[in-house]
Amino acid sequence: MIYLDAAATGPVRREVLEAMWPYLAGEFGNASSHHELGARARDGLEAARAEVADVLGCRPSEVTFTSGGTEADNLAVKGIALGQRTARRPGLPVPDRVAVSAIEHPAVLESARALARLHGMWVDEVPVDGTGRVAPEALAAVVRPETALVSVMYANNEVGTVQPVRELVAAAHAAGVPFHTDAVQAAGWLPLAVRELGVDALSVSGHKIGAPKGVGALYVAGRLTLEPVLDGGGQERGQRSGTENVAGAVALATALRLAEAERTTAAARLASLRDAFVERVLELVPDALVTGHPTERLPGSASFCFPRVSGESVLLELERRGVVCSSGSACAAGSSDPSHVLLAMGIEPEVAQTAVRFTLPPSITADDLGQAAEALGEAYAAVTGIARR
Repeated sequence: MIYLDAAATGPVRREVLEAMWPYLAGEFGNASSHHELGARARDGLEAARAEVADVLGCRPSEVTFTSGGTEADNLAVKGIALGQRTARRPGLPVPDRVAVSAIEHPAVLESARALARLHGMWVDEVPVDGTGRVAPEALAAVVRPETALVSVMYANNEVGTVQPVRELVAAAHAAGVPFHTDAVQAAGWLPLAVRELGVDALSVSGHKIGAPKGVGALYVAGRLTLEPVLDGGGQERGQRSGTENVAGAVALATALRLAEAERTTAAARLASLRDAFVERVLELVPDALVTGHPTERLPGSASFCFPRVSGESVLLELERRGVVCSSGSACAAGSSDPSHVLLAMGIEPEVAQTAVRFTLPPSITADDLGQAAEALGEAYAAVTGIARR
């Protein structure tokens, strides 16, 4: 099997398993317990927090561990927006709006919509261009004194487009608005230094970079007030209640450190392989439409639309030939609706329904991709042959 669905998930790295194993076995203590076993677990947790903070270039106290990217996004969007209300000084406008790009992950979009539904906030969706990018001037046209938060993802999970985050942050900050970015897909491939990016909050998830599913982290600048989403025992400095997942935190920290150390070399290698793959696919299927930005995209992302055929049919034919990929976000699996990302980019619904996404894992080889391209050519021919009957 040739696995080309790395944006959905990947295997746990052996180094990560080895690092987390002691906290699943002998060092199984509760980090909130006031005895020796608890203290050792707490030491492991705080060491992991410091390691994540080192990669992000922030203070350990600005890192909150979560159950994954979805919870991190929920905590950022809801927590910061509501925190802005809590921290509002008398005489200033009530922060009752949030601005999000039209191509955000559902974890961000639905969090914003929950703020509207439950707290009376307004949601401003910032449009993207045909490549999936948000123009700084488009964001500047939306933000206003009442905006509590801007959230624009670092890199898109469906088409791989990378946003001009620094310029977008400048547009938000010019209006005095904090900026969150979902960096779940960017981790391991793009720089995550939060001070250089200028972001006020950033989300990451473990299972995209070699840690297990079920752990993530959120950076939030210490100056911001963050209202918790989960109430309980007050763990994570009162920002995220629940017994701490020490093994998961250690796993995430280890995976993030390894990914950052390998990032530059791995990204250059993968981008070269991806470009050759895209070129070969276009030779085999000239009708294919490459979606996303042509250059500002994740190194392992190659997404296409195949007009006049069913994307799901192409996927089935590919899997019969030993190639596994997807039609878009795994979080939207089972939906018959066309991708909201592609629609926001101006792609017609009937074309958007033909989408196929290839996302390359770090272990992929040129031979693998050569076979995958040939399999795609055969799959497309098979589907179009059936369509003509």
